[in-house]
This record gives sequence, C-alpha cells and structure tokens, in this order.
Amino acid sequence: MRNLFLVLVILVLLSYVPPVRSGVNAYIRKLFATCWRLKGFCRPTCRKKEEYHIFCDTAYLCCIDKKDLPPVIESQ
Repeated sequence: MRNLFLVLVILVLLSYVPPVRSGVNAYIRKLFATCWRLKGFCRPTCRKKEEYHIFCDTAYLCCIDKKDLPPVIESQ
C-alpha cells in the first residue's frame, strides 16, 4: 500500500508542467524595443525633446528625437 501511494505521488509530480512563454523575455524586449529605422524607442510616454511619429503597439508610442523626424512636405 505504501508503494502504491509513493507511485501515485511521483506520477502527480511528473505530470505537472510549469507554464512557459516562448520568445524573448518581456523586460528585455521593452528595454531594446526600437522603431523608425532604429532611431526611435517604444515608450508609454515621450520625453520632453521627443515627439511620437507612429505607434509601436496598442499601448506604446514610437518616440523620436525632433531632429530625426522625417521632413513634413506641405502640398498646396
């Protein structure tokens, strides 16, 4: 009886599969998240000397230094 209990405990422990995420670590991805030809950074809010040009994800802005922004061509 004792052996049967030990076998059941081992089977239960072996059947447990810890949850995993595939891909790059989320913290590393946020740290090195770049956009706009590697000149911008994906952040929730832009700094004082930056403006956003495009969106990175649904929650992040692509913050680019004002000197690196593409020129605005006005049509008449």
